[in-house]
Amino acid sequence: MDIHQLKVFISVFKNKSFSKAAKELFLTQPTISEHIKTLEAELNCKLFDRFGKNIIPTKEAEILFEHAYGVVEKVENLKDVLQRVKSNPSGNLHIAASSIPGTYILPRIISSFKKTYPEISIRIDISDSKTAIESMLSGEILIAVVGTKLNKSKIDYVPFMNDELVIASPDFIKESFIEPEEILKYPFIMREEGSGTKKEMEKWLHEMGINIEKLNVVCTLSSTDSVKEAIKNNLGISILSIHSIKDELECGKLKIARIKNYTMSRTFYIATHTQRTLPYIYNLFYKFLKEKAFSL
Repeated sequence: MDIHQLKVFISVFKNKSFSKAAKELFLTQPTISEHIKTLEAELNCKLFDRFGKNIIPTKEAEILFEHAYGVVEKVENLKDVLQRVKSNPSGNLHIAASSIPGTYILPRIISSFKKTYPEISIRIDISDSKTAIESMLSGEILIAVVGTKLNKSKIDYVPFMNDELVIASPDFIKESFIEPEEILKYPFIMREEGSGTKKEMEKWLHEMGINIEKLNVVCTLSSTDSVKEAIKNNLGISILSIHSIKDELECGKLKIARIKNYTMSRTFYIATHTQRTLPYIYNLFYKFLKEKAFSL
């Protein structure tokens, strides 16, 4: 039984005629008859008694009409509701992000998104990439923006934005480019274990032949903002995402240096679950993110 069959039945019942129902629904009379026969076979009962050119609804047809009319009406109303959702999207989005995109990239994008869709509210859970992906696998989150592609077959990763790690300092370093081993000369502010930026930094320093154990670590801090404050107060240098210090660079509160012959780059990704269908407003945000990819 489907909605179309019920619509045919309702038209035949109201018109008390197969031919009038055919005209009303722009179908042929044999098609109308076939739909009614199929419905009768499925319900295992007679719906109309035929007397020459006239038809009389059976008791079963009267009962079916009472319920079928309401069902079709609800389906039509549901279409209207869904159309209104599309014409004026509203609701709550709950997404996850690792610290750099969640703190320094997504707020600007969300501000732009809200100008187009003011009725949609967005909540961001900021953690590390592993926690964000695990929340997707558990079904809690539908979209995440992360800095690491974890080897999870059920997660789809779409490149979102490039990032560069740079040496941030107050005025310790005068040059724009330094040799890798020069990092060891300066007091160094370290991020805590589990930080995605720290993991990426360690990978690059290892590639440069720098022994992490030889860094002159004067302090270990648990957030990018606290590291930035420590640098501004001349505690030392650190390696940070270029996205996290844009404001400080523009107003001259921090300087940056790069390693000669190396670009410490990485990619942020939009992550979704391969077996989950994004609801309408989530799909709007997903498409918006992809449109903004690599534009900031």
